[in-house]
Amino acid sequence: MSSLSELKDSYDAVIIGGGFFGCRLGIYLRQSLKDVLIIEMDDDLLQRASYANQARVHNGYHYPRSFLTALRCRANFPRFVAEYPECIVDDFEKYYAVGKIFSKVSAAQFRLFMERIGAEIGPAPKHIRKLFNPLLIEEVFKVREFAFDAVILKDRIRKDLHKSGVCLQLGTQVEKIAPNPDSSIQVTCSRTRDPVRKRQLRAAKVYNCTYSHINQIISRSDLPMIPLKHEVTEMALIAMPDELRNLGITVMCGPYFSFMPFPPKGLHTLSHVRYTPHHYWLDEPGKPYLDAYKHLAAIQQRSSYLSMLKDVQRYIPAISQARYVDSIWEIKTVLPRSELDDSRPILLKKDYGIANFTCIMGGKIDNIYDAFAELEHLETKTK
Repeated sequence: MSSLSELKDSYDAVIIGGGFFGCRLGIYLRQSLKDVLIIEMDDDLLQRASYANQARVHNGYHYPRSFLTALRCRANFPRFVAEYPECIVDDFEKYYAVGKIFSKVSAAQFRLFMERIGAEIGPAPKHIRKLFNPLLIEEVFKVREFAFDAVILKDRIRKDLHKSGVCLQLGTQVEKIAPNPDSSIQVTCSRTRDPVRKRQLRAAKVYNCTYSHINQIISRSDLPMIPLKHEVTEMALIAMPDELRNLGITVMCGPYFSFMPFPPKGLHTLSHVRYTPHHYWLDEPGKPYLDAYKHLAAIQQRSSYLSMLKDVQRYIPAISQARYVDSIWEIKTVLPRSELDDSRPILLKKDYGIANFTCIMGGKIDNIYDAFAELEHLETKTK
């Protein structure tokens, strides 16, 4: 970690945010640019949404109501697995079940959808089907879906950044940006723990990859906020009973739930569509900005684990023997239109209010490859 005085005065690109998206974008940009700097407010990389999620490497099964999202998962799944093999956890069986009540898709529709996108799907064996309450579950399918270890991924990303020559500045926040007369961007930053001392840098391009903080830089720079929905979310960390320990199960599609291995802790995450979101708010142009992470730190965190457990055990009685260990609290940020079909498109806004200022946000870790494709497309259009 460098002091502000050690930073250069000028960079070809400054990336705000040291999560997976920001770091992987830095490695990508370094292929064509000389001086690339990542500025991260925390003292380490991949500390927030990149770590605090269900660690699922999506293969299309989660999005039976969004053909494009599911298809992009199918394209990105093998690419992510091939690029980060040491981070992949595949020593468990994964099943998707379709509920009988309130489900937005039937079992036949789910199977047909997966066949159309080329996703592997087959009937669950008898001993797995016996885990489910047949009065509430229409069908259970065996699928091919993996998890990733975010701690191993962080170590790999750090090595890749060093190898590629990307500069990294931790414990530093970008306060605002402003256009310069020569079409470059002035970046004002300070140490997170010492905001009084400030440093100004010049960047040919700036990329905002701060996920739930994406409107923070925008509002501080007197630009109109991007419409976004933020949810305070809780995922329970649980120790599974023996019959569920080597399984990942998702019941869909509606007010249902999912549990997956969480490799960094050797536990499982449990999320529930009804109980994982605790409350939400919207970022909208003209409204005061609410800092998502300050809000998360200030609220009283009251677990909904018991409500999750009571509902889940109606479908899978064996989970009543699970042991609650802890909860992961995080801000989940999505585009408001995603609520209609549960899609997860990337947000990419080039020249947002300032020339050469680009905002990027993805809803899934492997969305990064779609971001690269979109960036290349936009660069080609402007040449």
